[in-house]
Amino acid sequence: MKLAIILSPYDSGRYQAGCGQGPDAIITGGLVDELALHGHEAEVVEIEKIEEQDLREITAGFAVCRSVSEAIRAARAEGRFPIVLAGNCLTAAGAVAGESADSIVWFDQHADINTPDTSASGFLDGMALATALGLCWRTLAAGIPGFAAVDPWRCMLVGARDIDTAEETLLAELSVIRARCADLPEKLEQLKAAGAEHTHLHIDLDVHNSDTLQVNRYAAPGGPSPEDVRQAVSALARSIPVTGVTITAYDPAFDAKGEVPPVVGQLLVEFLAAMERI
Repeated sequence: MKLAIILSPYDSGRYQAGCGQGPDAIITGGLVDELALHGHEAEVVEIEKIEEQDLREITAGFAVCRSVSEAIRAARAEGRFPIVLAGNCLTAAGAVAGESADSIVWFDQHADINTPDTSASGFLDGMALATALGLCWRTLAAGIPGFAAVDPWRCMLVGARDIDTAEETLLAELSVIRARCADLPEKLEQLKAAGAEHTHLHIDLDVHNSDTLQVNRYAAPGGPSPEDVRQAVSALARSIPVTGVTITAYDPAFDAKGEVPPVVGQLLVEFLAAMERI
């Protein structure tokens, strides 16, 4: 398969800091060679650098989304399947726009569905899914080329276990589909029934159990293993057309043994193999 690996090395407006170092670390960890061994031809591109005057968290976050959307549109015009390696989860809003996705499957330890009115921390990435669903930051999101909010009933949240009370209330009110890796295949029937035809797959790597894989400072115990996640995303690829992938939130400073890049490589290899079997 022809792939575009799109690098977005920003973390809260900071270039190549924190989780912004993750995309390069995954590439230098051998991702392109691993994909090539399984017959995939990957072109690696980095998004256009954000201008210095825009390097503030909110401004930079949406500037990154605009660049990601444009990079994905260019990749798809060349017949390449887009895989975005990013520091922040908000980047998924740019991917959804670039892919014209009508649905999202969101793997994450967190729900990321706070809004400025409910967030106690003000952390923009904690509003990433809310942004993609059109619940907040609507004016800035409208500036992302091709952006259209995804209907909440076409959203599946997988593996979330660190959820604020306000988020729990909102998830229930919006009828967001909740799933664990183990029951994802049966929950996909709900997503298909909701009319999902072009699904974006988002994987915040801290969805993994930190006892098995430590990916960043936020990661906590209790989540799925890498094998659980691989099986779940492969089931997704066999069931619903996936338009692209974002993989986010890897901070190499918390991965002293370099265990995460091979896990990402194996995850993508198995996911793409499942896609090709359709």
